[in-house]
Amino acid sequence: MSGSNDPIVEITNLTRRYGDKKALDNVSLSIPRGSVFGMVGENGAGKTTLIKHIMGLLRAQEGSVRVFGLDPVVDPPGVLSRIGYLSEESDLPQWMRIDELMTYSRAFYPGWDDDYAEDLRRQFALEPKSVLKNLSKGQRARAGLLVALAYRPELLLLDEPSAGLDPVVRRDILSAIIRTIADEGRTVLFSSHLLGEVERVSDRVVMIRHGEIVFCDTLDAVKQGHLRVTFRFESARLEPPVLEGALDWSGEGREWTALCFGALDQIRRAGAAVGGEVISSSQPSLDDIFVARAGARIAEHAEA
Repeated sequence: MSGSNDPIVEITNLTRRYGDKKALDNVSLSIPRGSVFGMVGENGAGKTTLIKHIMGLLRAQEGSVRVFGLDPVVDPPGVLSRIGYLSEESDLPQWMRIDELMTYSRAFYPGWDDDYAEDLRRQFALEPKSVLKNLSKGQRARAGLLVALAYRPELLLLDEPSAGLDPVVRRDILSAIIRTIADEGRTVLFSSHLLGEVERVSDRVVMIRHGEIVFCDTLDAVKQGHLRVTFRFESARLEPPVLEGALDWSGEGREWTALCFGALDQIRRAGAAVGGEVISSSQPSLDDIFVARAGARIAEHAEA
């Protein structure tokens, strides 16, 4: 069993290939106990492949994966019995009623909490006799979350859980996640392309691009490490300069704005070296950082 201070998930130099393509490229990641860990990246970046390795659905071709200190491929019961999982594509038996689903699911998990499950059912406004196939997508998502939470798993894996859902349902799902973490100190790995959601609930964030980790840090550190900076140049320019730390540019004439990573003093000096004066700076949102990083026009070695 892992100690209370050990990471829940420890991934070391994990590489996964599909033919000539690397879905994961030498990924190392440590997920602390009791954290909400947001994972962002474009479609096909490798997020779902990483989650499948954590669940033991894929064996590491290179590197290692440990969950609760165990190899999830070697010991599936020891790992999966302690994980709750919810994805965009729910695989719940559609012919079951809600009460039947709860009874069915309880048989698989010794830690199933009947009172908590009933509380979640009421909270999510799910009628016991409602058949899953007759429910809306949002109601089925709530049913899936009920099953994922009711046995109080140590690790909750959410793979695009709110994709395609309306804002009210997304809010309900996020509120349930927040309560789970705040009340019980459990760990969540939350993968989403909705950056506002990740920013709202996560205290740590990792970005994956082309199977590689671009950055991995606390949300505050990621945001504080990036700046939106406006430069004024001595004369009009047809295109922005090559500037160390600049991820994305917009503007025209004498004023150009760049989303940069690095300290302001460093950026100011780099701008001065190409004839630009910093006239304003502000902190970008996680969405801004993601868009700039995903389309960065800088050398790979410059990525944090």
